Amino acid sequence: MRFVKQAGLLAGAGMVLVGVVGLAPAQADDINTIVRKPMPRSSLPRVHADYSMFHFVPRGDEVTVQPERDRLLFRKKSGQPDGYAERRGAAIVYYDASGKPIRIQHLTPEELDRMNQ
Repeated sequence: MRFVKQAGLLAGAGMVLVGVVGLAPAQADDINTIVRKPMPRSSLPRVHADYSMFHFVPRGDEVTVQPERDRLLFRKKSGQPDGYAERRGAAIVYYDASGKPIRIQHLTPEELDRMNQ
């Protein structure tokens, strides 16, 4: 009985060891081939978004652009969210960090023409 227990423990430890040793190089290879490959360039034309009509940016904040949502995100230097601004029709609405609107900027006809070109 004692021999069976020892053989079972050794076999189990061997399987775990083989599994860990066998997978470690495979994971490293996958990371190198997947993550470090450069992304292929798309044949679609790049769209340049113009955010010059966003007049209010909190002083000292870092700005992140989200072109797919036509939005600017504002973050404090510490990394905490400080709000965002997004275009809604003929206006730009500024929100605080909790998502409440704090300011509305109505776009001039010149800004609207520039955006629609």
